[in-house]
Amino acid sequence: MKTIVIAIGGNSLIKDAQHQSVSDQYDAVVETVRHITDLLERGYRIVITHGNGPQVGFILLRSEHSRGILHQVPLDSIVADTQGALGYQLQQALENEFHRRGLKNAVATIVTQTLVDRNDPAFQKPTKPIGEFYTREQAEERMRVEQWTMVEDAGRGWRRVVASPKPMRIIEADVVGHLVKAGYVLVAAGGGGIPVVADEQGLLSGVPAVIDKDLASAVLANQIGADMLVISTAVEKVCLNFGKPDQRALDLMTVAQAKQFAAEHQFAAGSMLPKVEACVHFIQHGGREAVITCPSQLSLALAGGSGTRVLP
Repeated sequence: MKTIVIAIGGNSLIKDAQHQSVSDQYDAVVETVRHITDLLERGYRIVITHGNGPQVGFILLRSEHSRGILHQVPLDSIVADTQGALGYQLQQALENEFHRRGLKNAVATIVTQTLVDRNDPAFQKPTKPIGEFYTREQAEERMRVEQWTMVEDAGRGWRRVVASPKPMRIIEADVVGHLVKAGYVLVAAGGGGIPVVADEQGLLSGVPAVIDKDLASAVLANQIGADMLVISTAVEKVCLNFGKPDQRALDLMTVAQAKQFAAEHQFAAGSMLPKVEACVHFIQHGGREAVITCPSQLSLALAGGSGTRVLP
């Protein structure tokens, strides 16, 4: 029985600006888990990871509007909050789908920490924008009082930026691996995991950072010895010359080809590039194959009839 790690995006749970409420997000979750349950019925062991970018933004906005009334929420705690909230939605939707199909499987969400290097260069040069836009005066106050790093964003205002260090290890990977082998469907490493660093004694503490969920998913997949990493995104296949008249969809990429296409800037930095890099990382660290596709094509992609496969 093969073990697969399926990474779904936080943006995929929000269809558009008119469907951002919790109930709207749950409706999107319900749609996604139907396709995941199809894979469970085909005999796969499944670990689900998910993004949380928009959801973190909403919590930051609430925190900003309650400034002076309630305490500010640290970023690592916000990631933990989203792991619980989205895990709850995924658990409930999966359990309901299992009930409808007469399946006896159980689901568990693991609050997951991701170890990063306190000396990662990303901490010296934060680049990941989060939260809302501010005026120059507001930004200067936040930088002085909160010690935030802020940058002016293309004339739209000032925005907080935080570090995005590389994930080294998923702290709870052994728990995830044990439970998935026991037959549970797991939700783990939400939002790339809660970023933590270790001191000289190995004691952990949270840091204000965000971790790429695709790369964290690859790290988790390697740690638990998963057979396949599956990245669910908005498109059916990876394309070369995306959005141009000569756009070409790829059925297959080797690791060498993926690296070459990335060097040629075929993949957008904030979009397809981290997904391709995650697939390469998974395979270079012992994984057998990876697949990139959209939710509706998951079952067909794992049967070899859709999606883009990445192989050694």
